[in-house]
Amino acid sequence: MKQLAVLAWILCMPVMASNDPPNVVLFMTDDQGYGDLGIHGNPILQTPNLDRLAAEGVRFSDFYVHPVCAPTRASLMTGLWCQRTTAIDTYRGRAMLGPEERTLAEMLRDGGYATGIFGKWHLGDCHPMRAMDQGFEATLVHRGGGIGQPSDPVGGEGRYTDPILFRNGRRVETKGYCTDVYVDEAIKWMKTVQQEGRPFFAYIPTNAPHGPYGDVPEEPYRRYRSLELSNDDFPQESGHPISRPLAPDITAREYAMIENIDTAMGRLLAELDESGLARNTIVIFLHDNGPQHLRYNGGFRANKGSVREGGIRSPLFVRWPEGLVGGRIVTGVGADVDLAPTILEACGVMDGNKTQFDGQSLLPLLKGDQTEDQERTVVIQAHRGDVPIPWHNAMIRRGDWKLLNASGFGREFPPGEGPELTLELYDLANDPFEEEDLAARHPEVVQSLKKAYEGWFRSVGGEDPDQYAPPRISIGHPEGGTCVLTRQDWRGAGWGDRANGYWLLQVLRAGRYRVTIRPCTGKAWPPADSVTLRVDENRLSFEGDQAASEWVFPFVELKEGPLRLGADVRDEQGLIGAYQMKIEGPLDQRK
Repeated sequence: MKQLAVLAWILCMPVMASNDPPNVVLFMTDDQGYGDLGIHGNPILQTPNLDRLAAEGVRFSDFYVHPVCAPTRASLMTGLWCQRTTAIDTYRGRAMLGPEERTLAEMLRDGGYATGIFGKWHLGDCHPMRAMDQGFEATLVHRGGGIGQPSDPVGGEGRYTDPILFRNGRRVETKGYCTDVYVDEAIKWMKTVQQEGRPFFAYIPTNAPHGPYGDVPEEPYRRYRSLELSNDDFPQESGHPISRPLAPDITAREYAMIENIDTAMGRLLAELDESGLARNTIVIFLHDNGPQHLRYNGGFRANKGSVREGGIRSPLFVRWPEGLVGGRIVTGVGADVDLAPTILEACGVMDGNKTQFDGQSLLPLLKGDQTEDQERTVVIQAHRGDVPIPWHNAMIRRGDWKLLNASGFGREFPPGEGPELTLELYDLANDPFEEEDLAARHPEVVQSLKKAYEGWFRSVGGEDPDQYAPPRISIGHPEGGTCVLTRQDWRGAGWGDRANGYWLLQVLRAGRYRVTIRPCTGKAWPPADSVTLRVDENRLSFEGDQAASEWVFPFVELKEGPLRLGADVRDEQGLIGAYQMKIEGPLDQRK
């Protein structure tokens, strides 16, 4: 028996570490819930490859992301709370990461790593905020916050199958389902980099299972749809049961997308095994926020957009056979801001600029060299608007205590307006599903956490609007190329058909530019009585065929410096803005 015990201990130990820096694969899905995994108790959804990754690696018990995607991505890429960056919302120009931020990709690239992204960036589509401007040497991405949004390229609207993507800034037609395209492209790139003898950082952020749902993998969809899923098919004993009847068709479509993700993960893991890279490759898996629709969520309360556990609790699976003993669960609190310092430490890369992270390396916890820090404080806050409002859609976690105001995403009120502030307190060690509010019984804990939150809020900028000014899109850069402006990044309006916003630009070179106004693709474009280009306070009227699908202003003189650009299209119902706007130039300074 003693010999068997010794053998088991030896098999669980990592192999003697090599001197080679590890490769890193960071895989993050979009709108996948905590309960969307077999290993988290889902009895219907088939995720054998993700379950295997969790079983072979180290799992974090309490890992947090932001309640919506762009803030999570900003914190993940910078190691900073999103409020220290300009990416604090998901649209209206607030999902652009300013070029002054130093990203994980830039740090690893400068440390000798090949860097590639395959999927969803959602931190800026135009120079200088594109992934290719922010440290990624190889990029294959869609624009905006997802396929099926106003940032879709003309002709590629809503295409999850055979999507039109952008490889290193150039439009490309691809074949296959989007998740498969990303993973296949990542595998192909990793093989190329391996031949060059460079360690790699492959970032694979899928847009699935984010909607829309008209285009999903057919075979798993038919299988899940035939089950006519209902609430009774899922555990109801612990935590919060599914509060309303499931929509079986939507659930089947979401599950088809997630099963496809799992299958793609299986191909990726197989490639690492077959190529001999698996032992010294760190594979990390997480979600960007909670599920977008009501479905089984492991008993946790609420969904995407909420700072309750169901909106911000994510799995964190880390497999690194050469560096970590697998098959363990780490009890501790971690967050998206921790991943950059964790990865950099594991890779032995020291940031030459000595970036001061808000996050901390989780590597000692993952290795078992350190126990949980009960004084670790994590704050998660994200909501609509240009400037954070104290306590709105915010939570603070310290040890087992969690204090929150679950006002919701998109339901914010300035101080003195709307409902009064309501703070709830939970002991997550004994109440992981947030069922018993203890605020009235522990006022001293409430006050302590309140004070800690208020100190955090001041430290990240408070309500100073200058701290949160959105970055400007640059045009006229020698490496910027043609700039396509979309409703994803405009200011002053949402995405409605008849919305009318504007873009904040920085003209780097004065000269003549060609400006093309594109129609609302996929919908009948109303006959226009007039088209006017708004260039700061100046107005340029359209001259030409107003029945055309595009309106071109061939010579627009722009001065160097900041610029506010928009368009008024007048039809029989009034004014609407451009759907997209393409800017080329300066024409007289092209090489």
